[in-house]
Amino acid sequence: MQTNGEPHLCIEKSVATITLKRPELANRLSPGDLQVMREHINSVNAMAHVLVLRFTGTGKYFCSGYDIGALANADEAGAPAFGELIDLIEAARPVTIAAVNGGVYGGATDLCLACDFRVGVPHCDMFMPAARLGLHFYRGGLERYVSRLGVDTAKRLFLTAARLDAGEMLRVGFLNEVVAADTLAQRVEELSATLAGMAPIALLGMKQALNQIARGALDVAALERDIARAGASADLREGAAAWREKRPAAFTGR
Repeated sequence: MQTNGEPHLCIEKSVATITLKRPELANRLSPGDLQVMREHINSVNAMAHVLVLRFTGTGKYFCSGYDIGALANADEAGAPAFGELIDLIEAARPVTIAAVNGGVYGGATDLCLACDFRVGVPHCDMFMPAARLGLHFYRGGLERYVSRLGVDTAKRLFLTAARLDAGEMLRVGFLNEVVAADTLAQRVEELSATLAGMAPIALLGMKQALNQIARGALDVAALERDIARAGASADLREGAAAWREKRPAAFTGR
């Protein structure tokens, strides 16, 4: 049972949304929140009809990362548990979208990079204070920063704790696009509808393969199985027919 302030999961047809709900704390994540989010993601992964998973925050901020106080507590799982959650988000079965409604700091920047798409607003900004805190970031996050942003930008952000505004976030590739704050929800709905309208076997298979290629860890056998499955699917026949007939395709995931 969810309690007030925990990340909230909402599912509408083929789209799931996890909303961070501690605006008074800049939506920072506590140790308990990590377990709630793991449960949400595992639940969504088990729902074959869900093709899109979105993350957003309430209030002024998207997320200020993991609770710094918990990082200093040797009894807490701390950074390793946070890193495991973000790896889980990257590996999620659906296509993921970060709707960056405001400032995004610390580990939350890695949450965004773990998503397949990142849409921001003009007033959002970001920084990575790990070096200021004496925190050595975990492997998965370092790899995502380098693979998404390039090693020079990763060094700038990790080693100097530089703060970037929305324009610079867009320029370095942290954001895919920036939209007016009052149109963020509409734009994310449009993107979600576009993704949900694709052929599921090809959509989800290519998402996983592209992420693996970015990490230099392509599972060739799995890729070949996914290609063969898509090639033999009813969806491929439906897609070809819809293309010829100039109509929207009705994909079933089979």
